[in-house]
Amino acid sequence: MNKAFKLDKGNDSLHSVGGIYLAGQSLKTSKITEVFKNQKRANLQFQDVDLLKSQIGLLVQGRERYTDIGQFRDNEVFMKSLEIKAVASEETLRQRLEKMPITHNNLLKQTNLQLLKKRKLGTITKGSMTFIPLDMDVSPLDNSQSKKEFVGWTYKGHDGYAPMFSYIGSEGFMLSNELRPGSQHSQKGMPQFLDENFEFVKQLKLDHPVLLRLDSAHDAEINFNHLPDEHNFIIKRNLRQENRGQWLAMARAVGRKLESREGKNIYVGEVHHKHPGNKKDRAVVPVIFKVSETTIDSDGNPLLIPEIKVDTYWTNLPLEAQEIIELYQDHATSEQYHSELKTDMNVERLPSGKFAANQIYLNCSMLAFNILRVIGTALIKYKNLAPVKITVQRRRLRSIIRDLIFIACKHVKHAHKETLKFGRSSPWFDVYKKISISL
Repeated sequence: MNKAFKLDKGNDSLHSVGGIYLAGQSLKTSKITEVFKNQKRANLQFQDVDLLKSQIGLLVQGRERYTDIGQFRDNEVFMKSLEIKAVASEETLRQRLEKMPITHNNLLKQTNLQLLKKRKLGTITKGSMTFIPLDMDVSPLDNSQSKKEFVGWTYKGHDGYAPMFSYIGSEGFMLSNELRPGSQHSQKGMPQFLDENFEFVKQLKLDHPVLLRLDSAHDAEINFNHLPDEHNFIIKRNLRQENRGQWLAMARAVGRKLESREGKNIYVGEVHHKHPGNKKDRAVVPVIFKVSETTIDSDGNPLLIPEIKVDTYWTNLPLEAQEIIELYQDHATSEQYHSELKTDMNVERLPSGKFAANQIYLNCSMLAFNILRVIGTALIKYKNLAPVKITVQRRRLRSIIRDLIFIACKHVKHAHKETLKFGRSSPWFDVYKKISISL
């Protein structure tokens, strides 16, 4: 038995999640207390806003279970950081979240909007144009072997939910979300989701137009009625029954051939005769195409029948075809955002059996997601102070939780002052302090 150390328990107030203070500072910029000020009810020990703050405090640590709240009932740093007087029990937290009115979702989204208003969102540039990316996509949540409300068979091949998410800025802040039954088609409810998001964009008062990017599941005529003229879009087309051979002939006639290996011909270009939904009474929308013809496979074997691959995109961008295709390809980055939410923050199996409560929970997750993103963005800004070399432009949330949320500290009270003390060997203290000042 290893007896190198003697084990003892002292009276010091030690904490393994010192980063909750950074999370609390960021949450304060969202004005959550002010947004919920009219929701106060008399004779309640725990107000709704305090329960929501507690839930957000768990989520920024990647703690997805209600039971985890028990660890923080006597934690002064947790309470003072989040500006709550007391922490509810697991049972109270669960029951109260399940009884919250659905109108709280709108308040949580307004809170999230206040948080984003304090941020300068990252842009992307192509040619002489600058945009703020806005990506929307469905990402199923696996809730197999559960009897939760509206769990259904998703296109990923498991039972769960099929929520819609939207992300804005090159950093990947979550702008909005909508929890949906697992069997719901991606396009159902999309016009309303577009309206909501563009209303949020309007309230953000951005310096640049947004560039909306959607995949082919949202190639629907009705969506074009909900795209503001002042913003840009790239929507991947659903080819449906369109003939690939005809697209190849058109590409050869009007497209530009790109350099490629022997046995593979790639053409890009644009056409101006297509109408969304094939409705002739609709205005023509330019279509960008990329057509690949493969006659010899990568192993050098001639193909009896050439393989033809066609990708087409609706857009209103006045850019070269290749530039537009490159802009759309960056849409795949939103898959990483889904992964950070589901894997890094453990927001996959939603905790409640009630659909309405899980929507509240998902909006709390959105705020926690963006709080971690705020901290991560500040870390990139002050990366020269970090104890490790940082070469990326966006730090994964897993790394933020590990390095800056789970940072040990000591809570000291002396002469009517309270201090968080970090050990002399705390490698992240310098950048932690700088981030705290900047929030």
